[in-house]
Amino acid sequence: MEIPSKYDPKLVEDKWNQHWLENRLFHSVPDERESYSVVIPPPNVTGVLHMGHMLNNTIQDVCVRRARMLGKNACWVPGTDHASIATEAKVVQLLRKQGIRKSDLSREAFLEHAFEWKEKYGGIILDQLKKLGASVDWDRTSFTMDPGYYKAVTRVFVDLYNKGYIYRGLRMINWDCEAQTALSNEEVLYNEDGDKSLLYHVRYAIKDSNDSLVIATQRPETIMGDTAIAVNPTDERFLHLIGKMAIVPMIGREIPIIADEYVEKDFGTGCLKVTPAHDPNDYELGQRHNLPVIDTINLDGTLNASCEIPEFVGKERFEVRQLVIDRLKASGELVKEEEFMTRIGRSERTNTVVEPKLSLQWFIRMKDISKQALDAVENDEITLHPAKFKNTYRHWMENVRDWCISRQLWWGHRIPAFYYGEGENDFVVAETREEAEQIVKQRLGENTTAELRQDDDVLDTWASSWLWPIAVFDGFNDNCFDKTTGKINKKANKELDYYYPTQVLVTAPEILFFWVARMIIAGYEYLDEKPFSDVYLHGIVRDKQGRKMSKSLGNSPDPLDLMATYGADGTRVGMLLSSPAGNDLLFDEGLCEQGRNFSNKIWNAFRLVNGWESADIPQPESARFAIEWFESKFSETIGLLNQSYDKFRISEALMTTYKLVWDDFCAWYLEMVKPAYQQPIDSITLTKTKQIFENILKVLHPFMPFITEEIWHYLGHRETAQQSCCLAEWPKTGAVNSEVLAVFNETADIIIGVRTIRLQNNIPNKEQVELKIKDSGKFAANTSTLIKMCGVSNLETITEKAENSFTFISNQNEFFVPFGENVDVEAELKKLEDELVYTKGFLDIVLKKLNNEKFVAGAPAAVIDNERKKQADAEGKIRMLEEKISALIS
Repeated sequence: MEIPSKYDPKLVEDKWNQHWLENRLFHSVPDERESYSVVIPPPNVTGVLHMGHMLNNTIQDVCVRRARMLGKNACWVPGTDHASIATEAKVVQLLRKQGIRKSDLSREAFLEHAFEWKEKYGGIILDQLKKLGASVDWDRTSFTMDPGYYKAVTRVFVDLYNKGYIYRGLRMINWDCEAQTALSNEEVLYNEDGDKSLLYHVRYAIKDSNDSLVIATQRPETIMGDTAIAVNPTDERFLHLIGKMAIVPMIGREIPIIADEYVEKDFGTGCLKVTPAHDPNDYELGQRHNLPVIDTINLDGTLNASCEIPEFVGKERFEVRQLVIDRLKASGELVKEEEFMTRIGRSERTNTVVEPKLSLQWFIRMKDISKQALDAVENDEITLHPAKFKNTYRHWMENVRDWCISRQLWWGHRIPAFYYGEGENDFVVAETREEAEQIVKQRLGENTTAELRQDDDVLDTWASSWLWPIAVFDGFNDNCFDKTTGKINKKANKELDYYYPTQVLVTAPEILFFWVARMIIAGYEYLDEKPFSDVYLHGIVRDKQGRKMSKSLGNSPDPLDLMATYGADGTRVGMLLSSPAGNDLLFDEGLCEQGRNFSNKIWNAFRLVNGWESADIPQPESARFAIEWFESKFSETIGLLNQSYDKFRISEALMTTYKLVWDDFCAWYLEMVKPAYQQPIDSITLTKTKQIFENILKVLHPFMPFITEEIWHYLGHRETAQQSCCLAEWPKTGAVNSEVLAVFNETADIIIGVRTIRLQNNIPNKEQVELKIKDSGKFAANTSTLIKMCGVSNLETITEKAENSFTFISNQNEFFVPFGENVDVEAELKKLEDELVYTKGFLDIVLKKLNNEKFVAGAPAAVIDNERKKQADAEGKIRMLEEKISALIS
């Protein structure tokens, strides 16, 4: 086959993707092998590949490809999440462009449009993952609203309701005014550095008194919903006012002044306006004191008639804020404004400021259901990588609040609650309408005429994706789910029994609670078993300024553009070169360029080896030694790689692989065995080199699947698809000859010494030199390799120093390269004298430190020892330089 002179990813990547897919090389079915299952964190069906997906899926692919090569039955399950809020917003936006309003459609008609949108756009990100080389089992692609999955979500809701974990209640929740839906606490995001805001100091008059109270508030637009003023019962400034009535500015409503220890005496003015409808803490305070609740803000964030000021009705809450401030200024009731830092909650989906609202919603009692999930991580039954996230996980689980799981949307899993009357408890929960009708008949009698109306709300997206590791293997089907016990019989489901629990979950720390903790909860609730053994938490991809990459900032490159420029392999390497677990990645496109250069290095190494002609000639000693050394080095490296993989140090594994290929194989091994120009190589060495190259491709494959598959098929005749590189056996560790490794290290050090002399003195590589060795009794280098790699015409051991020579020291042996005819002695002398002056100056600085009594008395012992080592090294170098200068002068 004709081999291109340059590696072109465009000619390679689509070809091998097609090869893998057509031959279903990533498809998995249960068999006698050890399983290695991984579930992809399902990207939103609205999504396209971004840098976070790129990093996440590259890490997963590295782990899965290596597991497959280790002989495990690797099953990587792909899929997408229906993403209720984001998808509904996309569909509403699309319909609006067509002149259709959601309110003009029935629920069924809207869902038809939504599914049509999903079919057209929902698979984009999965196709993009193929470009990346993700080795997933595409036959298993799941969607969180597939019929079987939908049934599983409904079944779990009914089960948890029957167990008492799910309830319906009027509670303070987070409200997204743009999406007009409830949010869970975890869907509210806060600026890491806080937000600048204004604190408004407002005067409240006291009824039948000349006294007044000044109250500091961030939200003057809620003043019209005030139902009390609270002070601390131990605050002497206000004791005389407790029990009196205050007057709400602008509207004149009378409200009581109450005492409650919740109020902090040293925050703001020490007085708190209590607005139970618009603050969760105020709501709890209001409950304790039986205060009325006045809700002045509509679901869309506008003011309603309860605000008692007609001019404000229908206006947006932040517009009203300014109107209130203007009124208070005009009346003299605004005392002052001051800046301060606070935390403003924003919706994760729409970025709008969250509005606390009292609302009738569905909740899960998280404290009751989460204990096993906390213990599993505490006891390291599930291991978080890096371990620092264990404390974060513990803090959240110990302080977990009830989870609001209902959303006021149409797209999603509809809540299986059916209402038959107007009473608070006139509803039943059932998997189907038919089951609900039977339950209602049992309650009301067979002849009841009550009509059932299903709850309009859908479930929080996370209340479906928390079942992902179970549901993708059909764990809630009729055969294995016992409705009586609310448990799954794993043995009744061959796939679930084989693939569950999965091995590793790769995800970002920001969804540790959204998703990871909840999957753990579901695993123990339904299988009494963990859903995965390890959780690898990678960092956030940031730009070089440390900013999180986002479309709005314009600082996020398109992964597809990166792959088009640098190749998928080059981009994968670039992403992983600086992405240690748990730490944010400061992305630099130059790293992808480095990855592309690595691809070119591998390709050129292959072309070099492939271009050698073999002959039945004796194997040189230098080649024999090179093979012996590299096999030991490779075996040692495999051990290090296995340790890095086992500890989920993926970036470290890449760097180890990179050094093995670039430095050990390309820079040293190939140079050591390379035949002379236009001369053949011995057949033993060539055969062995190709075997070594195949092993190199194997360890490279998880990181760089495309180029390794391409070279793999060039290197040898592969008769079947099963002989592809992606299914090759991972190299085993062999014997490590530490003596041979030591000999090489000494040999390499000497070669570097000779090459440095050549470089510094412009001695051409083609010009042969002599090398003399003053052996201290520790010389153990491989002489045949020295002769070949150094271009040495004569290697001689001497007992005295050689005159008129360049010198260097390695392993306490002195080496001399006699001056050739082209050496400028005067220039060499000048260089040595300059170096001597510099070294003496350096020694003076060190001695000043060591002669300073304060420094010696105060510095740590390690610092003193380091300075003394510097002194000894400098003194030794000075002696050597003086000897060199003396030899040149004489």
